Amino acid sequence: MIKVELIGFTPDAEKIIEEAGRTAYLSFDKKSDFPLFRIASESEEKLVYSEKYPEIRNAKEGDLIELEGKKWEVKKRWENTAAKFIEMLIRSGHHSVLEHSFATFRIKGGSRAFTHQLVRHRLAAFTQQSQRYVNEENFNFIIPPSIEKNQKALKIFKEFMEYAKETYSKLRSLKIKKEDSRFVLPNAVESEIVISANLREWRHILELRGHPTAQWEIRNFAVEVAKILKEHFPAVFYDFIIDEGKNLVIKRENQ
Repeated sequence: MIKVELIGFTPDAEKIIEEAGRTAYLSFDKKSDFPLFRIASESEEKLVYSEKYPEIRNAKEGDLIELEGKKWEVKKRWENTAAKFIEMLIRSGHHSVLEHSFATFRIKGGSRAFTHQLVRHRLAAFTQQSQRYVNEENFNFIIPPSIEKNQKALKIFKEFMEYAKETYSKLRSLKIKKEDSRFVLPNAVESEIVISANLREWRHILELRGHPTAQWEIRNFAVEVAKILKEHFPAVFYDFIIDEGKNLVIKRENQ
């Protein structure tokens, strides 16, 4: 079972993205830490800042409010200008600004088959459990669901894992170095890995690895990572939907 732990991230990541992005427009005067709203009446729609209208600060989307003697419906709420600004960047395709913030995860319970896919993301940084230095005589292994639910296949699979362990141990008993004994280890061997990437790359990883065509194990990883990223960086990942039932991460288009 994939276990994902966030071990580091850029503090105030979304505010840093806003600060960097507004450099392009020199629009620093538009920053606010207070909620802002898109509101609509029967005749018009406009953007309002609760910094100017504190009486609407706690309004939610769908609420009916009274402002300047008129009735309005709250169509959209952003917690601050950073959230709205980042949404604008993503919609307009200016994703490079997201590279100013990072997140680092420790991943446990994944197979070497899974990590071999993961390390193909060249814009991320990786540090992985080394089979050159770690003794793998009692390695844990990952069983694919398709094998686990087939008793005959499961028996064959487990027998082979035991044979691989025995073979590795025999080579080690013959004073063969771990870096050479590892050549008999299967892809199923569990391997721990740490990955760091900027938030633009994390969006790319989730879009690819949460897709229905991705392999089941890396989709497990994508779902767990997406939960954490959406919690810590809601504006950057506002357009990603997690479907735990189907084990998918779906990027909404034109949102």
